[in-house]
Amino acid sequence: MTTLAPTQPLTPSERRIAQHVIKGLDAREIAAATQLKPNTVYSTLRTVRWKLACPERCSLAVVAHRLLDFGQITAPTPQRSAPDLSPEQISLLKAATEHTVPLDIALAAGLAPADLRAALDQLLADTGAKDTTELVVLAHSWQLLPANQAAQGKRSGAPR
Repeated sequence: MTTLAPTQPLTPSERRIAQHVIKGLDAREIAAATQLKPNTVYSTLRTVRWKLACPERCSLAVVAHRLLDFGQITAPTPQRSAPDLSPEQISLLKAATEHTVPLDIALAAGLAPADLRAALDQLLADTGAKDTTELVVLAHSWQLLPANQAAQGKRSGAPR
């Protein structure tokens, strides 16, 4: 386990790519939208992950969370109000902001690994999110996640 390192500000070009992550685009979709080569987008995303102290090869949901949590990008204004989520769903949401591997998400959320897919599908349905990245962005828009959760973990030295 590692502790979070301080983040570094993104360059304007990194910020443009990061905005597309917040919009829910994957690397190939970002390349098409920006007319950049896929390798350029992958390289930029690798740099963004490093600057945000994200785990190597983490999901774009984790990247989106860090972008929003550290204020590198501002959360969009929600188009609908936040649904009522159970404490278990909030726990799953938080686990999805920090982990990429399904087993790690399940363990962090206190779920049996076999129950993760159904619980995540239900959470996506309840929030109207198409995927985990959109779920994280919506959660930030609805202020369901504590402000600067990652920075608080960094200051307290909490393991990740």
